[in-house]
Amino acid sequence: MISNERSWPSRQPYHQPYHQPYAPQPPRPFVQEDTLKTGEVQIERKFFSVTLKENPRGRFLRITEEVGGKRNCIIIPATGLGEFQKLLADMVKISDEIPAKALPATPAA
Repeated sequence: MISNERSWPSRQPYHQPYHQPYAPQPPRPFVQEDTLKTGEVQIERKFFSVTLKENPRGRFLRITEEVGGKRNCIIIPATGLGEFQKLLADMVKISDEIPAKALPATPAA
């Protein structure tokens, strides 16, 4: 028997009970969101939009990144903004303290 043909006892087949074939989900119901504050910044080729919003479930910060026609978004509940701010401040401090690595020199043509 070839080693990669072994059947591992802890490995389960693909037909696990929780594995469901893809089925389209019904659209989510519309939830009213009120915009409290918006800020935008462009860094290199990326465009960031930061929006503080509120809906019936509470306040949250939505950070949207747009680059090359693609959009990515993260949402941070307001209850975690203080912790997020501390983490971000720590990352900025560390980035300022650690010297950047030099890029390799490109040979002249």
